[in-house]
Amino acid sequence: MQQHESKPRLPVVDIATATPAQKEVLDDILKGPRGNLAGPFLSWIHSPELAQPAQKLGAFCRYHTQLPLRLSELAILCTAAKWQAQAEWQIHYPIAIEAGLDADNVERVRLGRPPAFEARDEQMIWEFVEELYENRRISEPLYREAQERFGIEVLVNLVGLLGYYSLVAMTLNVFHVRHGQAPLPFDEPAGSAAE
Repeated sequence: MQQHESKPRLPVVDIATATPAQKEVLDDILKGPRGNLAGPFLSWIHSPELAQPAQKLGAFCRYHTQLPLRLSELAILCTAAKWQAQAEWQIHYPIAIEAGLDADNVERVRLGRPPAFEARDEQMIWEFVEELYENRRISEPLYREAQERFGIEVLVNLVGLLGYYSLVAMTLNVFHVRHGQAPLPFDEPAGSAAE
């Protein structure tokens, strides 16, 4: 693995020359709860028919799952770590720390090491994400505990959040999306960067 910068693979969409469909999506994103175009949106905008429902799903998954912010951000960071999605981690790490997650345990997640969160709900989110991504299933004991803790609706929302942020991670990785000039949190595989 090598740490090196890669160039974005997609041309930047100029709002002045954007199609009406692209302008509608961009306007909806900027007027929505995010208020910015960070993350996958400037990639998705090349397909406005994908971008519009995806950004609406994303607004739900980020702001309306009924999970406390620290738990939804932990689920997002776990997903970012599994996919080694640079911008996803760069965007969500400061939000997660501000929401109250322990930085040492978050660093263990980034490194692919088991954390030891003191709060059971935080540890359970990590276990749920780990088990789902590694086994593509959830064991009956963990499922029962998660359902009892969060309820069915929130558990369904958690699975939706994980699916959405996997889509985000894939988009960011394929199109070499970065966020700002901060150092990359993950090494880039050799040969994946545009020379």
